[in-house]
Amino acid sequence: MLLSLDSSAVTASVALTDGQKIINNEFLNSGLTHSETLMPMVKRVMNGLDYSDLDAIAVNVGPGSFTGIRIGVAAAKGIAFVNNTPCIAVSTLESIAYNFVDTDCIVCAVMDARRMQFYNALFRVRGKKVQRICDDRAISIEDLSRDIAKYDNVIIAGDGAMLCCENLSTDNFKLADENLVYQNALGVAMAAENKKEVSHTQLVPVYLRPSQAERELKLKRGV
Repeated sequence: MLLSLDSSAVTASVALTDGQKIINNEFLNSGLTHSETLMPMVKRVMNGLDYSDLDAIAVNVGPGSFTGIRIGVAAAKGIAFVNNTPCIAVSTLESIAYNFVDTDCIVCAVMDARRMQFYNALFRVRGKKVQRICDDRAISIEDLSRDIAKYDNVIIAGDGAMLCCENLSTDNFKLADENLVYQNALGVAMAAENKKEVSHTQLVPVYLRPSQAERELKLKRGV
């Protein structure tokens, strides 16, 4: 059994799966309250099952909200610590792409990185297969517009999708349907397949750039 977590943006979700079988899952869109909501969601999804029965724990490790990512990773590490359960690190952007399995498209996964920049990666989806086109990156809206102009049938998804669509200078895209736009733990579970397992001590957040507080501190120090 695989327990999958996501708290990387405004939504939070938890899923318990066994191979392709979904045992239980929960999705919540109530803003950045994950420190209060994530562990109760885990308890409800586990529904009395013992954590020792888990084969692994998967979690979105970034990019995304700095606080949200830390909460998700800390939760996974804490659960894994008790029984030394293996962990699987998943890219938030890749988990978004798995919302569109069974669709023939290019998924442009975007998360708002502020100041008209986006955390982004592109994926080609054909049937059940998701192929990464580029690494996770922080990119300006101008550069992203030029990049996706190369492709047909582009779907924009992620917590930055609406803002991105409003500012792209190309027109070869569409906004994901409302029920598919956000990352969720079922996508984490699918993305975790065939990924390397690590120990809870090796599981760490992945940030594509320093936090705003770190950037402001560097400016004050003249670095």
